[in-house]
Amino acid sequence: MEFTAKDVMKLREMSGAGMMDCKKALKESDGDMDKAMDYLREKSLAASAKKASRIAAEGIVDCFVCEKCGVGVIIEVNCETDFVAKTDDFKNLVRSLAKQVAKFNPASVEEMMAQPYIEDENMTVDAAVNAAVAKIGEKISIRRFNRVEGIVDTYVHLGGKIGVLLQISNKDYPEAAHDVAMQIAAASPNCISKADCNQEDVEHERRILIEQAKNEPKPKPQAIIEKMVEGRIEKYYKEVCLLEQPFVKNQDESVGQMINGRFEVISFTRYTMGEGLEKRQDNFADEVMAQTKKA
Repeated sequence: MEFTAKDVMKLREMSGAGMMDCKKALKESDGDMDKAMDYLREKSLAASAKKASRIAAEGIVDCFVCEKCGVGVIIEVNCETDFVAKTDDFKNLVRSLAKQVAKFNPASVEEMMAQPYIEDENMTVDAAVNAAVAKIGEKISIRRFNRVEGIVDTYVHLGGKIGVLLQISNKDYPEAAHDVAMQIAAASPNCISKADCNQEDVEHERRILIEQAKNEPKPKPQAIIEKMVEGRIEKYYKEVCLLEQPFVKNQDESVGQMINGRFEVISFTRYTMGEGLEKRQDNFADEVMAQTKKA
């Protein structure tokens, strides 16, 4: 039975073992996941099932810029508790992983895990993360990253709860560029301009607004409805398009007006830590009862 890189990653998630050990286990087991798990347990390579099944939904978003090589990186790495996320050991690991992405330019998390680790090229990133898990005592997951070459600015808010990587066309206005990065963190735009806006989303919004207008208590002529809807679509653009949004430092002008042609916004990436992840649900009473039974 053949196996894929996804199978290796799945076994790694299940077992907590290193990537190369998981690959060997699947090879020895002809791709059978259950037999591979048994193989790892027999070789004492698998972490406990309890640790492997833990939820890692805390962590931090970090950004790194290599001024010399003109590369910017944003990365999210998750752990189990906010306490660990605030430790120097975890922060240093995340910063090293951001530098890893900047230097080695992996195409995916899977490719990154197999690369030589930037801090010690005698070991892989996978081995380095496993060593950190052993030291810190919590599950650690590299969730996502993005790497951009060019003129960049970054902004990290609330100690890593939100991060922004911004790519622009001109380095001569650093304060304005940083204001744009902060705008993205605060206002969470979906796109840069009206032209970049997903037209399916716009049409979906238009259909909803038309039905809302038709269902208002006092019927209105079609021409009035269309005018109302277009006005509301413009309001929608101001919510989702970066350049149309009111500038957070001066609500009387848009972000586009603030930039005033001094540079072009080429791209941006905004991460909210833990967005979309299942959160750990702790029940204090159950924990106390469990500890009482052990005593």
